[in-house]
Amino acid sequence: MATKKKASKKKAATKKKAAKKTAAKKKTVAKKKTAAKKKTVAKKKVVKKAAKKTAAKKKTVAKKKATSTSKKPAKKAASKKSSSDFGDFIPYQEKVDEDYMNEDQSKHFMELLLSWKQELMEEVDRTVSHMKDEAANFPDPNDRATQESEFTMELRTRDRERKLIKKIDESMEMLENNEYGYCEECGIEIGVRRLEARPTATLCIDCKSLDEIRERQR
Repeated sequence: MATKKKASKKKAATKKKAAKKTAAKKKTVAKKKTAAKKKTVAKKKVVKKAAKKTAAKKKTVAKKKATSTSKKPAKKAASKKSSSDFGDFIPYQEKVDEDYMNEDQSKHFMELLLSWKQELMEEVDRTVSHMKDEAANFPDPNDRATQESEFTMELRTRDRERKLIKKIDESMEMLENNEYGYCEECGIEIGVRRLEARPTATLCIDCKSLDEIRERQR
């Protein structure tokens, strides 16, 4: 009988221990679940805050873009005014039933050629002054070689511009003699828009394209 009582007590003790262990496990599981829930809630809050910040940034960027676009037309108008005040190039507005190379057109192209020539002459003067200022005897041969190559490139461009100035002078003489604006090959009108793109043009588009084809064949 005593052994039976001892066995029953042992069983009861093991049952109590098992119950305590299961209760402890349940508590730890519940704690873990609550901690995970808190973490997910905190993450959601952080994500919401980040979304709010990005939305606010997008709004500010959109406002800045709107203000910049609204300001741009005013800037363009100001630039147009300054360009007309300084006498920059303004395309010729052709009128209906207007004679080709009348007084207005000849005056327009004379001003265009003069301004172009003046720009080229200013570039020549700038190159001369630059070469005078930058000219130096470098001890390093590599530095001397780079300087000489730069000077040769500038002189080549100036030589091209010198030839262009000659063509501009010829075009101005043709304007004075009322021969400007007509093709040398076929005698038809070159056109106002083509002359504005290339004021020293002496051939129409068709004759120029044929001339380029002949040059390629050679």
